[in-house]
Amino acid sequence: MAKKIKRETDGLMYSTDSGFEFDNGTEDAETLPPQQQKLNIRLETKQRGGKKATLVKGFIGKPEDLETLCKNLKNHCGTGGSIVDGEMLIQGDQVQKIKAFLISKGYKTNNI
Repeated sequence: MAKKIKRETDGLMYSTDSGFEFDNGTEDAETLPPQQQKLNIRLETKQRGGKKATLVKGFIGKPEDLETLCKNLKNHCGTGGSIVDGEMLIQGDQVQKIKAFLISKGYKTNNI
């Protein structure tokens, strides 16, 4: 089964407007302070060959700030991880460590 590749122009067929410019709406939003953000933490094993991964989603802000937070989480947990579609993916069952770290930094958390 082939993976479906999502392009930024999916859903757009044709425009007759000569001055049309495609706007994908990905302007850099200002990063909200930690007290105003609610991050969802979820443990997942789907499509990973039985291996566990902790997903953190719901971050609102600039991609650079998301990368910095992800790097800090990886260092705190002592494991690898990455950012996939705006979600932080941390290897292993790190739910309790991540929750404690985020609360200490002022974020609100919710386990799914």
